[in-house]
Amino acid sequence: MAARTHAPQPLYNCRAPDFGPAGDRGPQACQHPHLSAGRCSRWNQQHENLEKLNMQAILDATASQGEPIQELLVTHRKIPTLVVELIAVEMWKQKVFPVLCRLEDFKPPNTFPIYMVLHHEASIINLLETVFFHKEVCESAEDTILDLVDYCHRKLTLLVAQSGHGGPPEEEESQYGTPMQELQKQAELMEFEIALKALSVLRYITDCMDSLSLSTLSRMLSTHNLPCLLVELLEHSPWSRQEGGKLQQFESGRWQTVSPSEQQKLSKLDGQVWIALYNLLLSPEARARYCLTSFAKGQLLKLRAFLTDTLLDQLPNLADLQGFLAHLALTEAQPPKKDLVLEQIPEIWERLERENRGKWQAIAKHQLRHVFSPSEQELRLQARSTASSPAHLPAGSAKSSTGRSIERLVSRQPRVTEPSEGCSC
Repeated sequence: MAARTHAPQPLYNCRAPDFGPAGDRGPQACQHPHLSAGRCSRWNQQHENLEKLNMQAILDATASQGEPIQELLVTHRKIPTLVVELIAVEMWKQKVFPVLCRLEDFKPPNTFPIYMVLHHEASIINLLETVFFHKEVCESAEDTILDLVDYCHRKLTLLVAQSGHGGPPEEEESQYGTPMQELQKQAELMEFEIALKALSVLRYITDCMDSLSLSTLSRMLSTHNLPCLLVELLEHSPWSRQEGGKLQQFESGRWQTVSPSEQQKLSKLDGQVWIALYNLLLSPEARARYCLTSFAKGQLLKLRAFLTDTLLDQLPNLADLQGFLAHLALTEAQPPKKDLVLEQIPEIWERLERENRGKWQAIAKHQLRHVFSPSEQELRLQARSTASSPAHLPAGSAKSSTGRSIERLVSRQPRVTEPSEGCSC
């Protein structure tokens, strides 16, 4: 199999060309950053430009006009680059960030630089969620669509696991603990929001079942058994909870109480799960390849309890799914398939892990000295840059809990920002 043209380089090398001039909103020069050596001011610039692209993409979509950001990302073949970058930051969070948190001699006066790296993953997945609505964007991901499917599967698996342990933490600022402990709590909440974005991205991928490769279909239906995972998500509904006898749903970055008159209304996230299930079970490509084993049959038949008349009124197409389940209940389960298939496998995560195996401690210590211990002047410049990012976005688009966290992390350090300035991320 030919090597990919978007192969990641080790996390040791800090090479972060920016996304192109902000004025032309062009992502022509976009490359994935490799977090480490040096102060990496170019990485900061790239993150800032990514934020501007992200915000402009949301504005374009909200205004129901042409979407030049999506078109430019496709034209310049930058979707694979964004996927590589997304997984690189995910790996940094899993392999390097915990080491930084365990270092007893690491007590930074300001955790804002580390937060910006954590926030980078949220920025990328938010941009992908915005542009993946368009089928041509999914197709332009090329081979990295396999890696993106794996990424979404990892996030949704964690989401299901988290739902059994009380859900995400509250966003209120902790009154106790060190800055690093507070940062860890912010990272947990951000991880929850990222997983919800990954759910939407996965749903948009399933809209393209007719153009996905056989390897991608096999990955979704056989390797990960996504239909059964989505059934678990519906059962646990981690974005809903009962608090003080009232129903709350996680929307726009916070828990919001649902009025009694709105409780029968299908939430956006529940809708994403149902549409993904519809695509994964009823598309011709899926029906030809999904093996309905006894386990899968048992899991899928749980959906019948959720298919109420109220739900069908809101998503009429689910009547076809209801008919599929009625037929499934009367048929025999299929034995597991043992077809020998030569297929592609995701490479980005495995390659990054292989190239940096045994180096995580060294990377963390190197970053401690050279990346996450900036001077007061460097912190001031970074905070000013963040505060100058556009903030005139529709409600619920950018003013999420991650945006409010940036406000806190900057504003609670008066030495870093000018007294008259506040972060408006």
